Order: sequence, then structure tokens, then C-alpha cells
Amino acid sequence: MSQRSLAPFKWLWITAAVVLIDYLTKQWASHSLVYAEPQQVLPIFDLTLLHNTGAAFSFLANQSGWQRWFFAIIAIAVSGMLLHWLSTLKPNQRWLGIALTLILGGAIGNLYDRLVYGYVIDFLHFHWQQHYFPAFNIADTAISVGAMMLIIDAIWLEPKTSQHKEPVDNSSQDHSPDKQ
Repeated sequence: MSQRSLAPFKWLWITAAVVLIDYLTKQWASHSLVYAEPQQVLPIFDLTLLHNTGAAFSFLANQSGWQRWFFAIIAIAVSGMLLHWLSTLKPNQRWLGIALTLILGGAIGNLYDRLVYGYVIDFLHFHWQQHYFPAFNIADTAISVGAMMLIIDAIWLEPKTSQHKEPVDNSSQDHSPDKQ
């Protein structure tokens, strides 16, 4: 592979960092926290070890177990698509490269949990009074930040890069008055 064809993959260190930080924090939570017992950090934030056999917001968590493999297959497919997308990036698409590698790191982090444990380890738990937001982890955070970056790219950044396309050469067209 040429140096230019490897350029989009220069961002994969972000994926590796997300996977490593996610793994280490989940290991810490699993060994330091008692399952389902909140440890208050702030009035609106607890560390609470929970196991999620479903997807976001515990979607399909109460199913018989088939969802483990279903979500694992989805994570593998999405990871493959993200790698392909990364391979098509131009060198100046840094924001998009970072967004994609954050999402990829989060997908791999949660995929690891699903394959090894059969559930995703969650431990970050925000709440307001008695209303609790679903617990999440570093991988989920990376996916969310990456997704927000994709939205920002699509709405505000991509239109700007589209405006700076190479000018079209119309010199070969005949602009004589009798042909209009």
C-alpha cells in the first residue's frame, strides 16, 4: 500500500485509545463496585455497576439471549463499514476521521464485552432526583461524541468542503451568441 492509501488509517490510534480506556475503566468498575449499588460521586452522578444484555437504553435486554449475537453481528458489520469509510477519506477530512474512529472504538469496546461476557458493562449513571438516565460507559460516550461529530460534519462542515471543489473547465464549450 502506498503512503497515501494508508493516510486515512492514521486516526486508528484514537480507536485503540478508546478501546483501551473503555476496557480499563470497565475492569476497574467490575472489581471496585458492588453490582447495582450506586456510589454517589455528585448529587446528579453515581457510579453504578450494571450489566446490559440489550442495546442502547437496554433495548431487547429481557430477551432469551439471541440479542447477544444479533448485536455482535451488527457491531462487526458497522465496524467493517466504518473501516471502509475511513479508507475513502481525503487527507483534509480530519474531523470526519476522528468521528469515525471514535465510533469504531466504542463499537469494538462494547463488542468485546458482548463476546466475552454476554453483556455490556455499564457504570456511569446520571440522574435528576429520582429520575435516572440509563447507565453507560466510555465506549457509549465515544459512540455518542463521534455521532454528534458526524452530524456536525454533515450539517456544517461538509457543505463548506463541497463549495471548495475544483472549478469546472468550461473552456471547451462554444459560447458564441448564435449557438445560445
